[in-house]
Amino acid sequence: MSDKQKIIQKMIQMQKQFIARERKSGVTQEDYFVPQSGDILDGYRETFDELATQVVDLAHEEKGSHR
Repeated sequence: MSDKQKIIQKMIQMQKQFIARERKSGVTQEDYFVPQSGDILDGYRETFDELATQVVDLAHEEKGSHR
């Protein structure tokens, strides 16, 4: 499995955890933007953004294009 595929799998796993949390107890704006320390959403946005940027960078690298 390529690095890009591993990152995408991690992103899918994160999305599934987010959806499960949302279905179980809901997600407020405060939960999403200012989560409690240790909460599953703590660092979620930042981590997901970093992973998405890595995928974009790897895709550009594969195609030989630039951002």
